[in-house]
Amino acid sequence: MAGERVMELVRELHRAAGGHLPPFRTEGLRQALEEMRVLYERNQADVSEAKSGRTDLIFLIRFRHCCLLRNQRCLLAYLYDRLLRIRALRWEYGSVLPNTIQFHMSAEEVEWFNRYKKSLATYMRSVGGEEGLDLTQDIKPPKSLYIEVRCLKDHGEFEIDDGTTILLKKNSQPPKS
Repeated sequence: MAGERVMELVRELHRAAGGHLPPFRTEGLRQALEEMRVLYERNQADVSEAKSGRTDLIFLIRFRHCCLLRNQRCLLAYLYDRLLRIRALRWEYGSVLPNTIQFHMSAEEVEWFNRYKKSLATYMRSVGGEEGLDLTQDIKPPKSLYIEVRCLKDHGEFEIDDGTTILLKKNSQPPKS
């Protein structure tokens, strides 16, 4: 009674390898919350008795309170870890998740994913000028320290750090140094 249900949820999430999203356990969550409600009600009854002079109940009240706090932390960890995995899925699969993954998500998690997706899209449109900047492309860093650049507009002469001047014309590629 002191946290078995919530620990089942956390263990199942821990067993899911490599960021895999296990099915959302609505019934397990409901049972854990019911267990917490029972602990809370017992504590409330014992607090009333302790106020009337039964000091032998204080340790039991503290124990139940610690169980409630532990269950709360475990439930929040379970839900937060699921959200982190769902956020990672956005970067891995893009803005549309496969049905097999969506099947494992609760309605609230699907709603959160859609809001995150919209928020990310709004941010990407706001940076990077007219076209925006797609942050989901080229997530891995380049292997070379140097990159090739092609000019999109005429800029004229440009002086780089070492003092060399190069001419930046539309659709031209500056020579490699």
